[in-house]
Amino acid sequence: MTTESKTMSPSLPGRITSVDFFRGFTMFMLAGEATRLYSHLRKFDSSVVSFVGTQLSHHEWHGMYFWDLIQPFFMFIVGVAIPFAVINRLKKGETMKQITIHALKRSFLLLFFGWALYFISAGNLVWRFQNVLAQLAVTYIVAFLIMNKSFKFQLIFTLILLLLIDLAYRFFPVEGFSNAWVNYENLGAWVNNKIEGVEKASEWATLNVVSTTAHTVWGVLCGQLLMSDRKAREKIRILLIAGVAALVVGYSLDLLNITPIIKKIATVSFVFASGGWTILALCFCYWLIDVRKLFIRGSHFFIIVGMNSIFIYLFFEVGGASFISRMVNPFSKLLFTWAGEQAVAVITSMVVWSALWYLCYWLYKNKIFIKI
Repeated sequence: MTTESKTMSPSLPGRITSVDFFRGFTMFMLAGEATRLYSHLRKFDSSVVSFVGTQLSHHEWHGMYFWDLIQPFFMFIVGVAIPFAVINRLKKGETMKQITIHALKRSFLLLFFGWALYFISAGNLVWRFQNVLAQLAVTYIVAFLIMNKSFKFQLIFTLILLLLIDLAYRFFPVEGFSNAWVNYENLGAWVNNKIEGVEKASEWATLNVVSTTAHTVWGVLCGQLLMSDRKAREKIRILLIAGVAALVVGYSLDLLNITPIIKKIATVSFVFASGGWTILALCFCYWLIDVRKLFIRGSHFFIIVGMNSIFIYLFFEVGGASFISRMVNPFSKLLFTWAGEQAVAVITSMVVWSALWYLCYWLYKNKIFIKI
């Protein structure tokens, strides 16, 4: 992990501001979850507030809420940033061998921190790939290693991965785990049990790392497109076509009862549907921020978080958000008890969320950027 002390303006020449915004927005939303704000919203009697809270939670099984897109967002935007990072390092005089060694080290650190989070939470070593850092350790290095291959190669590579994992779920021959799309009765559950050495492990499949590799590789392809000399209008057209095509494939597989949309085992239909929404989200951000120049100042709020995304993720995951909450909660109760228990919980979470953002702002203001 390194600390850089240099000015990084979101409007530097050659930078695509929407990419920085996308990364920051995603991490800001993850920070919001760490404050438990979204779970508090689901408890309100108001149908509107409850609906928002529901959309900010994971779907039970078959289906997809907005929150199910956040991890794809993050894994995708890491892919988008890879070609930019490589070009910057080449401009600084590094060789591809040096860059590859750096990528391997970064992959190892991502895996180390991903596993460390499980270790801290469980109190013992747990070999899992479900959290975003552990999955990125694999998808990042795979995407990096094939980045210089042709567009066709990278696309076909992801399609083959998705086909193989889909077939593996369908035809896994072990009794009790041959029901492809049934919770705890599929290949993903069997692999979880074997890795963790228990009879019933997490419903979130470690095997998701295979199918979600597509998100990071597709991010690389979109990053290469944004870096290209094509006109902005053509870039937007390609992103729109790609996003809509992925949505059509994903939802068609689900609606035709071929493969259901299930995030917890990252089915092929989920990868396509979430990938489609992710590409369209990037397209909209690019059009709004970089082409129309309509949200430059507003985007800075989120870019600040993105500048230290890995640090703030680790901070709130190891208990930083809970620590701040314990300090804030007594004051919230003292000042806002009259508003009710739910209101106190929401106010506490909002203050904690603000504190997490301010921590990122303090680092940014002091030109401290912690990277791996």
